[in-house]
Amino acid sequence: MNKDIATPIRTRAILERYGFSFKKSLGQNFLIDTNILQRIVDFAEIGENTGTIEIGPGIGALTEQLARSSKKVVAFEIDQRLLPILSDTLSPYENVKIIHKDVLEADVQGVIDQEFADMDDLMVVANLPYYVTTPIIMKLLEEHLPIRGIVVMLQKEVANRISASPGTKEYGSLSIAIQYYTHAETVMIVPKTVFVPQPNVDSAVIRLTRREKPAVSVKDENFFFHVTRSSFAQRRKTILNNLTSQLPDGKQKKEEILAALAAADIEPTRRGETLSLAEFGRLSDELYSYFH
Repeated sequence: MNKDIATPIRTRAILERYGFSFKKSLGQNFLIDTNILQRIVDFAEIGENTGTIEIGPGIGALTEQLARSSKKVVAFEIDQRLLPILSDTLSPYENVKIIHKDVLEADVQGVIDQEFADMDDLMVVANLPYYVTTPIIMKLLEEHLPIRGIVVMLQKEVANRISASPGTKEYGSLSIAIQYYTHAETVMIVPKTVFVPQPNVDSAVIRLTRREKPAVSVKDENFFFHVTRSSFAQRRKTILNNLTSQLPDGKQKKEEILAALAAADIEPTRRGETLSLAEFGRLSDELYSYFH
């Protein structure tokens, strides 16, 4: 068994050997706690026939744990300076491939077709750079990739927003967008002390399990998301005020918006944060005919 990368001593030695300096702009924080990495792998329920996609492998601490459990790991790394380090630290593992690309610009479906053709169980597992967490998760979900789920470490505050329930202050359009596609749960809180360099905030691990079909059935997905975003434009405002100010020609169509709210059985004085996914689904379908 090879020595773990994710110990403080080994991490420091690798960084010193390569004279690596952290780039704040890339949100680089490396984990130095093997137990936490193993728990992340456990939460992803990875088996020997699972293919794993990782984003931002850093020096390979999580990649190594994934390589030991899964059939194959493909990791996207944007920072060219890390490529020689990864080639060294992951040299014992023949089932790892590093792709030097920004995952937001990558053809992930193409990579899946090429690299995981013989696997029907796929997971995304990553310690995500905090500044691009939401765009990455949304890309993976909106492209309807054939993945079972996503287990990622991110800022605790963002994890709370993703897994929030209606009626809480964390609940918003992000909660709805992600819960529309997945079952979302925060499975672990991670203190800032287990990273180098230490971030300013605590982290959390969330597990998103893809739904067989979206949480609600709607006439038009894009319009549904437009309605939910509009409903949270100003959190203190009522749903009626937000929709009239945010929907196209909303001020002229106030009567139509009122009619749609009544048909969906939603009081116009309620705030967006009190509506469930099902209520937003009904509301967007009622509004659809007035705005198309």
